[in-house]
Amino acid sequence: MSPPTRPKEARTFTITELAQEFDVTARAIRFYEDVGLLEPARAGRNRVYTQRDRTRLKLTLRGKRLGLSLQEIKQLVDMYDTEADTAVQLQAFLGVLRDHRLQLERQLEDIQVTLAEIAQHEQRCRGLLTQAQRREGARR
Repeated sequence: MSPPTRPKEARTFTITELAQEFDVTARAIRFYEDVGLLEPARAGRNRVYTQRDRTRLKLTLRGKRLGLSLQEIKQLVDMYDTEADTAVQLQAFLGVLRDHRLQLERQLEDIQVTLAEIAQHEQRCRGLLTQAQRREGARR
């Protein structure tokens, strides 16, 4: 007969462990707490993070890499904490991604126009520099 099994204790994390794992500062993690993305428990003066907090931090950092605002990230992360229909969550996420894609495409167009203008200025400057060097060489 095997010994009785005890319920598995949930893994918890310190702020230092999460900061190291995700290569962020403890200050950043505290900031995410302040905006409501993380909700650690307390053990005395120490913060105790659950697997849920770890997952929320991971999703937050992923959202930041996508260029989402903290408000958009919080909205999406909070949706995944509810028992709501997954289809509704996915539709909302698709909407956020669509809007973000359109914004990035507009920025890309602006960058391409700016790069073309810079190329024109560079070409003009090179031409003027060549003329100036020729005039200088002719004076010698």
